[in-house]
Amino acid sequence: MPGLKENTSGHEIDLPGAKVGEVCVRFAPEPSGYLHIGHAKAALLNKYFAERYKGRLIVRFDDTNPSKESNEFVENVLKDIETLGVKYDVVTYTSDYFPKLMEMAQCLIKQGKAYVDDTPKEQMRSERMDGVESKCRNSTVEENLSLWNEMVNGTKRGTQCCLRGKLDMHDPNKSLRDPVYYRCNPDPHHRVGSKYKVYPTYDFACPFVDALEGVTHALRSSEYHDRNTQYYRILKDMGLRRVEIYEFSRLNMVYTVLSKRKLLWFVQNKKVEDWTDARFPTVQGIVRRGLKIEALIQFILEQGASKNLNLMEWDKLWTINKKIVDPVCGRHTAVLKEKHVLLTLTNGPEEPFVRTLPRHKKYEGAGKKATTFANRIWLEYADASAISTGEEVTLMDWGNAIIKEIKTDNGIITQLVGELHLDGSVKMTKLKLTWLSDIEDLVCLSLVDFDYLINKKKLEEDDDFLNNLNPCTRREALALGDPNMRNVKRGEVIQLERKGYYRCDVSFIRSSKPIVLFAIPDGRQKSTSLVSGA
Repeated sequence: MPGLKENTSGHEIDLPGAKVGEVCVRFAPEPSGYLHIGHAKAALLNKYFAERYKGRLIVRFDDTNPSKESNEFVENVLKDIETLGVKYDVVTYTSDYFPKLMEMAQCLIKQGKAYVDDTPKEQMRSERMDGVESKCRNSTVEENLSLWNEMVNGTKRGTQCCLRGKLDMHDPNKSLRDPVYYRCNPDPHHRVGSKYKVYPTYDFACPFVDALEGVTHALRSSEYHDRNTQYYRILKDMGLRRVEIYEFSRLNMVYTVLSKRKLLWFVQNKKVEDWTDARFPTVQGIVRRGLKIEALIQFILEQGASKNLNLMEWDKLWTINKKIVDPVCGRHTAVLKEKHVLLTLTNGPEEPFVRTLPRHKKYEGAGKKATTFANRIWLEYADASAISTGEEVTLMDWGNAIIKEIKTDNGIITQLVGELHLDGSVKMTKLKLTWLSDIEDLVCLSLVDFDYLINKKKLEEDDDFLNNLNPCTRREALALGDPNMRNVKRGEVIQLERKGYYRCDVSFIRSSKPIVLFAIPDGRQKSTSLVSGA
């Protein structure tokens, strides 16, 4: 994966203290959602360093919160990792280390480096903010071990407690103010069932498992910067070797929420179909929208491991995507159904005839298509209304025609009459029109366009995303399509002439069911003329 630059300075990025053949990195997603574009950046950076230093890459599921996690998420995260082309050496789970983590917790209690606290949650939070020591901070080892056993057994008394590290309640860095190491949780775990009643926090489990698995460099996004000191301190208290943290900037996209809690809200409240919805920033969502993985990889690698917090434009990503799909995708024709207008060509062919044309004029690999020419053809209403009587227009892939008559009813165009003028110069006409012959073989299309789920470019920390929801995020228009589109497969990207790029979401099944095509943004900000739908 060459080409990863730091601030495009032209230099490859170095991992501090890294030696070829001795590097071990890990990608550690929590199985509480599908992977999104932000996770993709972390996964691809880990892949880059593992390849560059000929090292190992561990995929580790940080499965320490049974209330939020499921096997569905594990399976889909693995699917997304495969989609991203990330090759790993091994898949592990933090839950594999639960027995050892509990041993370590008990060991720290015995050493006076951790204590059990039954302070109510809100009070604990304000005491941490104010640097006030808990009344439990100086309990004896025996008292702590006794309450720890209550926690482990999930008794009523135990569930009122948590285990905290005894670090420094007066440190200006609040992450060092006695962080929570273990909490009680009665929910069954997706892998180990109801075996445990206590679960380690990320802050406790992550440094422990990193050290145990031989990780040399832990990649973390810079939003965790204040917790790096805590990470090193916990490793030291545990008596484990140092793991180097390497920071990169979190990927933020305009008009986008990447918090799994917020994404879950959209799923649960049926604002989207599911985690694979084309409006979602998940890997499966953006692929379903029509993004090629090569474009995503290129987009992420262009930013490199810059530590600058960046708010990225989707347009940049879609522009890269267009450069990948445009040279190879087949071209087809569609006419919006609403008020579409018949043009009768008085000197057109008496019987329809078929010509075989390339699906892409500059790329043979796109194959061929059969185009029917007839004396009655359909035009879109918007095109028909732009024509003047007597005007010469170009019918794409056919030639010129002169419009002799425009029939209307109460100001609405109902029909056009014209005659072919195939000797006419295409260069002389203002209008180049897409058209479809009026034949039975035309297919029905549903053209779907999407908008951002939220209508504020950048959500601030104190913004409630619920106050910034976009009321209309999916629009649909029915259209007629050329008969060749029966062969377009699900997932295939095509271009509809004069409309743009589309990805086939539902392919042809039968005449009564439309082929569903999702509009793919091409990086140029424009509003499409689709009728308002959902």
